[in-house]
Amino acid sequence: MALNKNALIRYQTIDRCLQNRSRRWTLADLVEACTQALNEYEGKDSPVSTRTVQLDLQMMRSEKLGYEAPIVVYERKYYTYEDPDYSITKIPLSAVDMDVLAESVAMLKQFKDFSLFRDLNGVIQKLEDKVRGQEEDTPPIIHLDKNEHLKGLEHLDTLYQAILKQIVVDITYQSFRAKTANTFPFIGYILKEFNNRWFLVGKRYGKGQFMTLALDRMRDIQPNLALQYQREPFDPDTFYQHTYGVTVLPEAHVIDIELRVDAREVPYLLTKPLHHSQEVLEEYPNGSVRLRLRVHHNFEIERVLLSFADAVEVIAPESLRDRLRARLQYGLNKLL
Repeated sequence: MALNKNALIRYQTIDRCLQNRSRRWTLADLVEACTQALNEYEGKDSPVSTRTVQLDLQMMRSEKLGYEAPIVVYERKYYTYEDPDYSITKIPLSAVDMDVLAESVAMLKQFKDFSLFRDLNGVIQKLEDKVRGQEEDTPPIIHLDKNEHLKGLEHLDTLYQAILKQIVVDITYQSFRAKTANTFPFIGYILKEFNNRWFLVGKRYGKGQFMTLALDRMRDIQPNLALQYQREPFDPDTFYQHTYGVTVLPEAHVIDIELRVDAREVPYLLTKPLHHSQEVLEEYPNGSVRLRLRVHHNFEIERVLLSFADAVEVIAPESLRDRLRARLQYGLNKLL
């Protein structure tokens, strides 16, 4: 059965309400919550009718949507879930759903070598693992690295929607070095993930320079409908062409780095290059190699090179050698 967007918003709102057992929900409370949700997500000022919410509750209880929600009324007035752990978001896939998903995965695997579908490598395996886990009730084979305690993840959807709908946002931001937070209008272009952290790339309203803001430093985000979103050509691949990490610097900071890599680390750095510009310049009889990459001299490239400190020698440029030598010496002094 096809669902319209408003109905889905109401179902999700009712679901959140009934999961919240710290409050007792009357029909009037559910009507008010649905009205507020539609106003927030869709900008609709007209109230949701009592009859509409009654039909929503009936639909959620039924088998038509696959919910079969255990909604009960107690004291002839208050609505709740009989099962406190129930949620429409936790419904397992049906046998039909699993068949369709399995067929879809099989079809996608046929096209994985075409350039158009090359980015699906990995996604297909995740889907296949999901199907296997549902069908066989076995632990997943793929385990993704994640940190549920990362700050700023709650802003992801808000910023995604702002970029998608081209809305300027007022961001209250406090960098690590700032003593207080600062609020300013911002135009976001892309969201970027690096090293398990998320960043927003764009421009402060009225400014010409691109900025990268860490989501975990954002204190508040509010839409600013009074300002017009100013779209301009932005190609992430070009923007990050010479960057390892997320810190993009002016062209003057691009350097050619030459590295001598010990034999034991060669397989790692050849199978997982530090940067797309990485190339092998020379191979030595003892198994070590000399590499070159062209990147911005930023904090991230220093950090990753320091992580290979006992196996990678920076041959050039001298400025980078001096910088890493000073940082290593500073760290060594702390151990003495």
